[in-house]
Amino acid sequence: MRILLILEYDGTNYAGWQIQKNAVTVQEAVETAIFEALGQRCRVTGAGRTDAGVHARGQCAQFDIQSHIPPEKFSYVLNLVLPPDIRVRESRAVSGDFHVRKGARMKHYRYTIYNAPHASAIDRFTTAHVRQDLDAEKMKIAAQYLVGTHDFAAFRAAGSDIVGTVRTIYSIDITRIDENIYIDVKGNGFLYNMVRIIAGTLIDVGKGRTSPSAIPGILESRDRTRAGATAPAQGLCMMGVYYDSMP
Repeated sequence: MRILLILEYDGTNYAGWQIQKNAVTVQEAVETAIFEALGQRCRVTGAGRTDAGVHARGQCAQFDIQSHIPPEKFSYVLNLVLPPDIRVRESRAVSGDFHVRKGARMKHYRYTIYNAPHASAIDRFTTAHVRQDLDAEKMKIAAQYLVGTHDFAAFRAAGSDIVGTVRTIYSIDITRIDENIYIDVKGNGFLYNMVRIIAGTLIDVGKGRTSPSAIPGILESRDRTRAGATAPAQGLCMMGVYYDSMP
């Protein structure tokens, strides 16, 4: 049967989702837990490849296994052997033609900025500290230029070999609660480091370095050097993945 997992993890101690040589990754940890708990080698496929230091509250992953364990019990079994910074929030059976990555229709990422004179001790691994006071209203105006279907070549990491750079962003919501500024981005897919570069560009807008009206020109240029710096990884979290009909 094919099992769907909804995963939450703190990415601080991991070199991202995807298995790598000589590095500890989330995918490897989950596959190791399946083998330790169930005695079977299973390849786990994730809906998105989060980078080193990036977190998740709603990463979706799937694997195929022969087992008599009820699907909803896999979460309990795996959490017994997973490290404490990775948790299966839910497990369920899905049809054999379901694909966690190819079937995804929307992904939701949140970037969290701790905007205060001094960095947070408690939230230092889950927020990006910006000392200068940010103008969240200007950031909201700039963000709306990014909503829609655009060529986001200027917002992909330098050196990326991806050919197709057109993506659709459904919404960008910016909310300020005390010292925290949340940038919630929902789209049909994202280029390498795209959300972090969007966050870095919006931070520049908030600082007054970039005008909101400059965003269309940055998009049209397709020039990575025109957009802002790639914001630190620890501020990014995958909040959820959505499908036409959630299995």
